[in-house]
Amino acid sequence: MTGPVSSTQQDGVRTITLQRPEAMNALDLATKEALLSAVREAAADRSARCVVLTGSGRAFCVGQDLKEHVTLMQQDPAQVWSTVREHYNPVIELLATMDKPVVAAVNGVAAGAGAALAFAADLRYVADTAGFNLAFAGVALSCDSGSSWSLPRLVGMAKAKELLLLPRTVPAAEAVELGLVTELVPAAELADRVRAVAAQLAAGPTLAYGAMRRALAFSAGSSLPAALAHEADLMDRTGTSADHQRAVAAFLAKQTPEFRGE
Repeated sequence: MTGPVSSTQQDGVRTITLQRPEAMNALDLATKEALLSAVREAAADRSARCVVLTGSGRAFCVGQDLKEHVTLMQQDPAQVWSTVREHYNPVIELLATMDKPVVAAVNGVAAGAGAALAFAADLRYVADTAGFNLAFAGVALSCDSGSSWSLPRLVGMAKAKELLLLPRTVPAAEAVELGLVTELVPAAELADRVRAVAAQLAAGPTLAYGAMRRALAFSAGSSLPAALAHEADLMDRTGTSADHQRAVAAFLAKQTPEFRGE
């Protein structure tokens, strides 16, 4: 794939890369449409067993392209606000709910919707030169891209309010302390570290990973009885999977199981 977003796959790992380094991977309309297409394809492709989202150049993603935003406000205001429902929301929902693990390789600053893209992933491997900025208040906008859902779940409600109401760039080391980071990695080692983690996930029990993601998301807004019932449904699904049968057979034979994501 060429253009503002590239999508490549190797050994079950689908890597989606924002490719606007000259604009710090800001999200203009073309980039949002390409990103949504790439995420949809990754979610639907059973051969993609782990998805990595990253940026090119010195930024992960700085969120909405404000230059285009200003132009659209003058020429087509309706399109400015429809983009939340048409682009941001479906991208975030797919990243957070697809039946495979998602890893964010945060190579540089992640701001606004760009930070929310990283928060939607299961794991965030962050370069020591990177940072997060919930920049919405700086342009007098509410938060979007799922940040009202993901941020308090990562850092707690009080800290989420602070980061949204008093936006600043949170350096990588502080982001670790706040719980925004799975692992802090020297910038020069980020690609190799993420490649190793993604390879491990891609070789794992994909259906079980997807079920765990669904269980956690469901439990966040449900009662204990409802969460238990949902867990039982997911256990029915994974318990009848070929991967589970192979894992049990391998355990009995004292062998290492080979998972195929089915």
